[in-house]
This record gives sequence, C-alpha cells and structure tokens, in this order.
Amino acid sequence: MSVPNAPLRGDPLLAAVTEAMVALHERYYHRVPVTAKTLLLSDEVLICVLGGIYTDVEKTMIEVQRTTIVQETRSAFQSAMQETFISAVQRLSGRNVLAFISNQHIGPDMEIELFMLEPRDQDADS
Repeated sequence: MSVPNAPLRGDPLLAAVTEAMVALHERYYHRVPVTAKTLLLSDEVLICVLGGIYTDVEKTMIEVQRTTIVQETRSAFQSAMQETFISAVQRLSGRNVLAFISNQHIGPDMEIELFMLEPRDQDADS
C-alpha cells in the first residue's frame, strides 16, 4: 500500500481506497476479495464494495445453514477494527470520517464498507 504525499481526490482516491481495503482484507482474512470497487457519492459518501469475500471455512458454515454465525463474526470483527479502516480513509483523503458502516451479504457474496466524510471546507476549495 503506497502512502500519498498529499490528500487524494477523484480517481486516485478511489483507487487508493480500493487498494487499502483489499490489503486490509488480505491481511486479516488471508485472501483477497474477488472483486473490489470504490465509489464516491455527493463528495461525502465513500463506498467500497468487495465481492467474493468469504473464506473456505465461512463458505462451509454458510452451506450448512450457519449464516448467522458468519455474519455475527464478521460484524464483530468490523466493529473491533473500525479505527483501522477509518484511519486508512482519513490518511488517503485528508478528511475526517464522521461515520463508518460495514455490512456483508450472503448470496451474492459481498461486503460494503461505507464512510461518511466530513464536508470539505468550501473556502479551502476556492
């Protein structure tokens, strides 16, 4: 994961956030998601969508109808790690994260990391 010299914007920010989320997923789940994409809506809602996220153990648990355990474990982990995820986005964007929401879905296999960014100072953009 490269570290920017200044806050990023536009496509470079989206690419860097995607790279950071994939790297964190790989570090903690020991595998990269199959797909990953980051979007910015209204300059304040940053969303990273990861697909193909589940480990072989989680897939097995899902197959034997133990989805609740998989979702609860993922949610507990995301809650425990939220500061790590928030720090990465703040470092890359140069903006405070007001809220972080993480959730996963089974069938299709995906996870969403949503960051509400503090509005930009309008005077600084002028």
